[in-house]
Amino acid sequence: MAERDVVFMRRALALARRAEGRTSPNPMVGAVVVKDGRVVGEGFHERAGLPHAEVTALSEAGGEARGAEMYVTLEPCCHWGRTPPCTDAILKAGVRRVVVACRDPNPQVAGKGLSILAEAGVEVEVGVLSREARWLNRGFISRMERGRPWVVAKVAASLDGRIALPDGRSKWITGEASRREVHRLRAGSDVLVTGIGTVLADDPAFTVRVPVGEGRDPGVVVLDTRGRLPVGARVVREGTVVMVGPGVDEGWRGEMERRGVRVVEMGVRGERVDVEAVCAWLGQEGVNVVMVEAGAGVTGAFLEAGVVDELVVFVAPRVLGEGRGWVEGRVLEGLGEREWEVREVRGVGEDAVVRCVRRGWV
Repeated sequence: MAERDVVFMRRALALARRAEGRTSPNPMVGAVVVKDGRVVGEGFHERAGLPHAEVTALSEAGGEARGAEMYVTLEPCCHWGRTPPCTDAILKAGVRRVVVACRDPNPQVAGKGLSILAEAGVEVEVGVLSREARWLNRGFISRMERGRPWVVAKVAASLDGRIALPDGRSKWITGEASRREVHRLRAGSDVLVTGIGTVLADDPAFTVRVPVGEGRDPGVVVLDTRGRLPVGARVVREGTVVMVGPGVDEGWRGEMERRGVRVVEMGVRGERVDVEAVCAWLGQEGVNVVMVEAGAGVTGAFLEAGVVDELVVFVAPRVLGEGRGWVEGRVLEGLGEREWEVREVRGVGEDAVVRCVRRGWV
């Protein structure tokens, strides 16, 4: 691939990243229009229902788009949704060449957008920084290809893997810098999943504290098999979802629904709500990225079910000795093949963060 193509595609990816956590059910997309080696228009998709990146970039370019090149991080759409097809806008503007990072896995597009452009005489090139583009939209791609969101499990633990003292105290194992980083992770997620045990122990609000314009509060899903969530808990608010098993108290359900909480009955496995069914349900709801912020039981259930795609472990430089580990359940059968690939290890204040991704997907 040409170096100039890489340079302009990197710019398009940077633009797309500005909308992280805000575009679901749509993907993040950035676009750059280039004429005679200079950028004449650029844009990104800010959120569902607003103009797509290509349209914004073409609008900024105006008449200079005719005979220009466009760099876009995902194949342009070719169907009507909340907005018109981007392929129509590209052809109308007279763009001569379109460089795409990766194909759109959405069955409504899936190569059709590229074919429409090529058949109309537009020069089309695909695959420039495709790995980076797939990583950026791993949530959307996961939902399109596997029917479920990309699942991140966040853990904060001591050097010896403990998340709480023997008496259950767990605030704060990691430092302030790690907690700020967690808020950034939340801002990039569509939904946070937690267990009733975490809510009863800590009464978290699961809000996001980042600079204005950099994120929004994600949705909250509480796994609560028997319907024990207190009506006064901080997560009891409009839009929260509580996943329950069969037979919960109807009076409790009514109290939750009056407060704007959505109560959804799911199947159970053992004593827990079926986490695979939870992931499938979230996929149907258009959720791209989920972060699990929970105790050892729920984290272990997601790992045991094989639905965790990414692990982000914050490690504090302290040893707790006796105490609760960060995962429960039968997660690994043997010590043969390594199932996780380390993507990042770095310092965060006085702590360290290790980011791992399950092998064989992105």
